[in-house]
Amino acid sequence: MQVISRAALQSLRDRFPSGTRVELVRMDDPQAPPIGTKGTVLGVDDIGSIMVAWDNGCGLNVAYGADECRKIKR
Repeated sequence: MQVISRAALQSLRDRFPSGTRVELVRMDDPQAPPIGTKGTVLGVDDIGSIMVAWDNGCGLNVAYGADECRKIKR
């Protein structure tokens, strides 16, 4: 796990506020939802994980430094 600086954490929170729609690009977890799964951001926790309510019901967060999602337009 990669440690996040305060500045990087704030940047993530600014970029992914609650309600932002995202699409999964990469997730290093055997239980990950399929690439391309869409979801709604719930927030960013103190270690930089983006908490997402995935449309398929999955509850895994996007881990800082390991996984990747991108913003999508509604």
